[in-house]
Amino acid sequence: MNPRSFAHQVLNPCMPRRVLLTVLFCCFAFSARSASAQRYLPTIFPEQRTIEVRDPSELPKYRLRESPPPSMVSKPQDELEPVLLPLDDAIRMALTNADVIRVLVGTAATSSGRTVYDTSVTNTFIDERNARFDPTVSSNNSFNRTETPVGVFNPFDPTQSLISGTRTDGFNTTSGLSKLNAYGGTLGLSLDANPSRSQPGFFPLNPQTRSATTLNYTQPLLQGGGLRPNLAPIVLARIDTERSYFQFKDSVQELVRGVIEAYWSLVAARTDLWSRRQQVLQLQTAVERIVARVDVEIDNRADLAQAQLQLANFRVNLVTSQANVIQREAALRNIIGLPPVDGTRLIPSTPPINDRFEANWDEILDLAADRRPDLIELKLIIEADLQTLQIAKNSALPRLDAVSLYRWNGLEGTMPNGDTIRSASGSFTDWTLGVNFSVPLGLRQSRAALRRQELLISRDRANLQQGLHNAVHLLATNVRALDQLYEQYLAFRDARRAARINLDAQLLRYQTQQTILLNVLQAIADWGNATSFEASALTQYNTQLATLERQTGTILETHNVVFYEERFGAIGPLGRFFADECYPESQRPTPNSDKYAPGHGPAEDSFDLSPPSNLRDILDVPYEKIQLPDFDDNLPDVPPRKPPPKRLP
Repeated sequence: MNPRSFAHQVLNPCMPRRVLLTVLFCCFAFSARSASAQRYLPTIFPEQRTIEVRDPSELPKYRLRESPPPSMVSKPQDELEPVLLPLDDAIRMALTNADVIRVLVGTAATSSGRTVYDTSVTNTFIDERNARFDPTVSSNNSFNRTETPVGVFNPFDPTQSLISGTRTDGFNTTSGLSKLNAYGGTLGLSLDANPSRSQPGFFPLNPQTRSATTLNYTQPLLQGGGLRPNLAPIVLARIDTERSYFQFKDSVQELVRGVIEAYWSLVAARTDLWSRRQQVLQLQTAVERIVARVDVEIDNRADLAQAQLQLANFRVNLVTSQANVIQREAALRNIIGLPPVDGTRLIPSTPPINDRFEANWDEILDLAADRRPDLIELKLIIEADLQTLQIAKNSALPRLDAVSLYRWNGLEGTMPNGDTIRSASGSFTDWTLGVNFSVPLGLRQSRAALRRQELLISRDRANLQQGLHNAVHLLATNVRALDQLYEQYLAFRDARRAARINLDAQLLRYQTQQTILLNVLQAIADWGNATSFEASALTQYNTQLATLERQTGTILETHNVVFYEERFGAIGPLGRFFADECYPESQRPTPNSDKYAPGHGPAEDSFDLSPPSNLRDILDVPYEKIQLPDFDDNLPDVPPRKPPPKRLP
């Protein structure tokens, strides 16, 4: 087909509409067949009948942070430089690296999902809600040509008709300004102009320009009216910003508490490792002595086997303790924002608090009721519910609007004699006063929404009471745990001292053949366990002190941590061609003040760790070099077993 003929048929106004739509459909479907068109063009042609997934190599590439291989039990990194780390510095490092808030979960740290940018993101919704009250300027312009064919009688032959028409060329321009006020009323001012020219024909005014200036105002009297329902969305946005702030504060509180827990857990793990090392060293010395005594037939091989078994068990405990130290240090590094390995070994230097905490129960309850972020959030939820209730009550009212309009009309044009004529100002005016009313019969939807909101308020008030109830129980549990752990610390401290005396006595008695080997082995186990338990109880007690501050919502205040607002430049009200304005970017915590007593050595030294007297001469021996004796060379001779007697039939 000739292209010109095809175009003529397509553009022919007499062409059937169905054929024209079919041609356009085929052209559009053909243009959207490529893969790029299917992915990026907003079209429904063709259907998505396959799942398209890009290869990972096509995605943006991000490199992981480079890090040396981590330390392991079988491959300890002895070349790491020991660095004393006070607890205040650990908290300070965690707050400095807190773009994403991390929390401690067991023996690992993970993201809480909160960032320093969350509150600033939520804060933008306030301006979005305020925007509905901003004045709106509009300007609409269009060029129009109207040329409608009509059939008329032929004046020279009434039996025939002619097709004629009048063409009118016009330009419509409408400029307006509208403003919604806080009471729901809308004020509008518009200026309209419509110059036009018609041909052919003889007209009173050609060209002519119609103009109108319209002032209108609509005020809802029931639904949509009132100050509180119209301001409620803005109040809700402000409450959401407050909620985001306290949610972020709650996560930062958990970050500080997690750093303290990870710190004291590392102290306890290092103390436990020291005690397990001493047990291995003590048993190694005992095994060497027993071997020498077996050679001269003072001891028997059963005593040697028993000592070797206990030594093997202590070595198992030593490996577990060493792995625990590595894991606890890794957790502390993770939560404070350090890489797994950076050439240093963190050594906690802050001694734990060993003074009894005397709880003022009434003061603790008052602090928790006012300061706990989770309780504050529940209070804010109820405030938001009350604002939503205002909107629901307003929506349950009928629609009753008072409307008013006043318009000044004008006309200007050229008369057939070529002169210009225009109407006098204010000669032609329109006005309208009225009341519009509408209501769905029964108001079922809005009444159901109102009931739902009233029930939500009851539910959230119950949740607040449950939150208060739960807070009291958590505080009571916390206070009881503090008392229990401190009493356990005192008991384990006395047990360690008694175990030390017992160990020295049992060693002396065994050397003089006044006791059996089993008593010595038990004394060594009791002394090492008591040392580890004492450290565990005291470090858990210090962790519970931080948990109590967390439960009362004052842990940031006690460490003198506040938030400061970072700002950034973004597009302002005047647009891209003018200077940017400053807006909130992030809420960052300030560094903490020093709170804990400074230490000048490893924190575990505060437990007065000193080995038994008979180990002082081998303290320089690395525990990793202690080897188990060869069990096969020291096993006693075992007579062959006799076959069991036969049973009678």
